[in-house]
Amino acid sequence: MCKITYLLLLRLILSKVQPQEPIKEKIDSIIALYSNGQINDAIKDIKILINDYPKESKLFNINGACYASNGDLDNAIENYKKAIILNPNYAEAHFNLGNTYQDLSQFNDSILSYEKAIALNPHYHEAHNNLGGSFLDLNRVDDAIKSYKNALKHKPDYVEAHFSLGLKFQELGRFDEAIEHLEKTIELKPNFADAHNNLGKILHSFGNYNSAANYFDQTIKLLPNFAEAHNNLGAALQALGHLDDAVESYEKSILIKADDHMAHHNLGIAYQVLGNIDSSVQSYERSLAINSSYAETYHNLSYLKKYSEKDPQIPKMHSLLENKSLKNSERMFLNLALARIYESLGNKDQFFKFLNEGNRLHKSELNYSIEQSSQEISAIKKLYTSPTKHLELESYDSSSNRPIFILGMPRSGTTLVEQIISNHQKVHGGGELNTLTNLVDPIVKNYIAGDIKRLDQKAILFIRQEYQDMLVSLNTPKHIITDKLPLNFKYIGFILSAFPDAKIVHLKRDATATCWSIYKHYFSAPGNGWAYNLNDLAQFYNLYEDLMEFWHELYPNKIYDISYEDLTTNQEEETRKLLAYCDLEWDEDCLNFHTNKRAVQTASSLQVREKMYQGSSEVWKQYWARIQPLIDGLKSYKNDKKTS
Repeated sequence: MCKITYLLLLRLILSKVQPQEPIKEKIDSIIALYSNGQINDAIKDIKILINDYPKESKLFNINGACYASNGDLDNAIENYKKAIILNPNYAEAHFNLGNTYQDLSQFNDSILSYEKAIALNPHYHEAHNNLGGSFLDLNRVDDAIKSYKNALKHKPDYVEAHFSLGLKFQELGRFDEAIEHLEKTIELKPNFADAHNNLGKILHSFGNYNSAANYFDQTIKLLPNFAEAHNNLGAALQALGHLDDAVESYEKSILIKADDHMAHHNLGIAYQVLGNIDSSVQSYERSLAINSSYAETYHNLSYLKKYSEKDPQIPKMHSLLENKSLKNSERMFLNLALARIYESLGNKDQFFKFLNEGNRLHKSELNYSIEQSSQEISAIKKLYTSPTKHLELESYDSSSNRPIFILGMPRSGTTLVEQIISNHQKVHGGGELNTLTNLVDPIVKNYIAGDIKRLDQKAILFIRQEYQDMLVSLNTPKHIITDKLPLNFKYIGFILSAFPDAKIVHLKRDATATCWSIYKHYFSAPGNGWAYNLNDLAQFYNLYEDLMEFWHELYPNKIYDISYEDLTTNQEEETRKLLAYCDLEWDEDCLNFHTNKRAVQTASSLQVREKMYQGSSEVWKQYWARIQPLIDGLKSYKNDKKTS
């Protein structure tokens, strides 16, 4: 709640209720003392005046403000009540009494006082605003919003009410309204640092990282020692791929506020992405030393740290799981962390116990059903079932940025292939770019809803233009750019319609090995709801294979298939063929992909910094009895295809 300062409050008191002669001059002198911070002297003078004017309600009200300013809230209340006894219609005294009750967390009493002030003066916008704050403290959200809006009804340019509404709507996920009020706050008060910071956080949650970074940067210009803003700027810069700058921002945040566990946690993530594992572990450990209950840090650390059976963090995580008030998301991270630890210790029973529970919780958080994916894949196929030649645009300018799409199922080797290709001197590794998802998903959803009946060239041209603009925004001197978002396999038709000459590299890996690797890994993106249940996973993999068969039939010789097993077994031979398909001359550095220093923000970030590893596709076999639903689901699909 935004409340006015006591100095401003005193001025407000006297501006609204002018004392009568002959004490006006004496009260002016009291105000002067108050303004100079001489509160005790002001109280002494007021006491003398009260002796002379015992029925002057304004004196008691002013005295209350002085005591409140001094932190003596009991005496403040006593004086406000005396003012009200002398003048029951004294709206300002009721308002001040409400503020004091608010400071004492006596919210029901503060509400009664504010409501009395408003009854006496319906246009009292400060009272409406502070009433909203008390309602919030009692979790009466609807009443709070109504009060803030009433404040704006009587004073449309009231900054505090706009900001309060912005914060509340942000918390409620009503982001359009939150943005509206926060932008208005900044318009009315450009130097309102908290408004810049919160608006940045909303834009960051939307994936608008550039704009978010600008707001965080402005926040820091206004408040250079605002630790949270430095941390937030680091997160935005990290999302933009500016890892070194992100590290610098996190370190500035920590320098200002050393005990901020989130800044240490985020610094750990940045170091992990950069491949600086020792520094990453140190940052995570520092974060836990500050906040030993933060579940996500345990989870991230479990990927990097070597645990012994006697590591004290293990019983700590078990103890945290016994806390009944723990959020499901926190419980999920702890279960998945313990799963990884017990896997590394060779305890298969505990490994599966915690893995299954962690994945169950993850799925429950996403509210996902496999029918959603089935409906989506079916819609995509229907969009491309009719002749599509009319959709294909002319070949794009070869001198412009040229994308290479690396796709397939997650954990199929897409990160490895991107690491190989991006080690070529002419190639920039773009990582997992969400642009196609953001462009195509609305089209598919509108088709499912019946809002559109077919694709047209206008839609395809829009995809091309927006995608090319995104490539330009990467600001790289290299014109060949990889896009390795695995689930882009869903959009192959859209890709080839917009970019007929596009290079599409499709990774294939043993089905069971792929699915098993998916099941035991955490994905932060919400679009992988199918990954956390063995039956769902098998069904989604079958949908993927069916769609890839569809694309291959529709676009023969347009998709380059590469086997993960062949690549790991015959590295140079497969790499030469891969580069030839991408119209890239041979570059020996591509064999040394593990030396690539680019940031890798995927679950494979650790593996691709090591030399080629063979045999990973066989690991699942030691667990075959525990993943039977997955194996049966995949086998059923294959049998159905054979008999059809």
